[in-house]
Amino acid sequence: MNALYAELFRALAPETALVVAALLAIGVDLLAGRHRALASRLNLAAMIGAAGVLVALVLVVNTGAVGSVFGASLMLDSVAVAVRVGVLALVLLTLGVVTAAPLTRQPAEYVALILFAAVGFLQMAAAQQLLLAFLAVELASLSLYVLAGYDKSRPESAEAALKYFLLGAVSAAFLLFGFSLIYGLTGSIEFGEIAHVLAYQAMSPLLAVGLVMVLVAFGFKAAAAPFHLWAPDAYQGAPTASAALIASASKLAGFALFWRLLWSGLGPAAGQFTTHQDYPGWLTIVALLSGASLLLGNFAALAQGNVRRLLAYSAIAHAGVLLLGILCAGQAGPGPLFYYATTYGIATVGAFGVLAVIERQGCCQAISDLAGLHRRSPLLAGCLLVFVLSLAGIPPLAGFFGKFVVFAAALQMGGVASPAGWLTLLAIALSAVALYYYLILLKQAVVAPPAADARPIPVPAVAALTLVVAAGALVVLGVFPSVLLGLFS
Repeated sequence: MNALYAELFRALAPETALVVAALLAIGVDLLAGRHRALASRLNLAAMIGAAGVLVALVLVVNTGAVGSVFGASLMLDSVAVAVRVGVLALVLLTLGVVTAAPLTRQPAEYVALILFAAVGFLQMAAAQQLLLAFLAVELASLSLYVLAGYDKSRPESAEAALKYFLLGAVSAAFLLFGFSLIYGLTGSIEFGEIAHVLAYQAMSPLLAVGLVMVLVAFGFKAAAAPFHLWAPDAYQGAPTASAALIASASKLAGFALFWRLLWSGLGPAAGQFTTHQDYPGWLTIVALLSGASLLLGNFAALAQGNVRRLLAYSAIAHAGVLLLGILCAGQAGPGPLFYYATTYGIATVGAFGVLAVIERQGCCQAISDLAGLHRRSPLLAGCLLVFVLSLAGIPPLAGFFGKFVVFAAALQMGGVASPAGWLTLLAIALSAVALYYYLILLKQAVVAPPAADARPIPVPAVAALTLVVAAGALVVLGVFPSVLLGLFS
């Protein structure tokens, strides 16, 4: 037993580093920061948080893929290690956005909440049993609820947090009820044992209900249609760094958890996704969620005049592509799915980082607020150009190759004439719709003239470094995709 706990403590060393950094940020602020300027307190807390993330990153890499840990509760395989590295990189970029955003009260507590959410993300990437998976999701979610409503000066922030919390609580109930049904049918909470038992069971009504419960909860967490209603308000009302974290690291960790749950635990109940189905399974439901998200996300984004709501509906459309990656992960492996999720996260953090810097000068909610950005700050305009074109899937940026590998993997499932092929063709066609509303953003930022009273936008050094690193990563990963795809082989 002592050996098992020693193994667990070594496996949880990255999470321990994040918790220590969070407590240290709060303690230093309490002891030495209360009489300092708010900006100085924020920078100090962000530095401590960034140091904790870097230590956790080193510990993740040094621990490596050690396999099953603590009685199969955690699975630290190559996928878990790669996802954890991606999550920590996105959290580090988010901390850079924090320093660029308008100042908030209690900055140390804000940074600590980001680190606590990161602890949940790391657990989601490695969870190998139902109980730990639920606890990891709720640890991350509780932190994100508070982060969404952290700006007490804006009623929109409180509204965003309330809607996010209420719908998140409903999704937690669905998830826990679905898990309880699966446990009752299989007698185990471990993914491997669940898969072993389900391999010898036919699809039963009770199992079907459990699968639907789990997938409904998954739809809420992923902001997939028709369970997306919280996302536009949360993206619009939450502080900029909070929205960036919800849209990036949260998505990557969430899809890692549900990829492992669906294929490692519920794989025998996947069913067949062909034109002549012998029996239905969760593949069909995921395909329906993907198609609905692609249609609603892209067409609703066309009607948006608010840049944050546009990014929210765009995120719903991207969730549709990620669900397509879930579908083909059983045959093509997790590489396409997580390449897309990681590069999408980088582009989204970068886009919110640009908005954060602009908001230091004033409001940046309407798309027209981006007018003349190329004259007010060429650096911000250039970085936003890279981020938006990557989201649109324009080569040679990483967003293009992300879509390419997911679509290619989906077509390999059964060809163009299969349901997966039809869904892929729909996604490709809707990419043209997405290009239109992304170009609307770029037209304002790099073509439209600035307002008569517009002033130059100074970019803080940390924010400039964060944005340049994010933009450079999208270029490098687009030109050399094997750098990231090789981690999942």
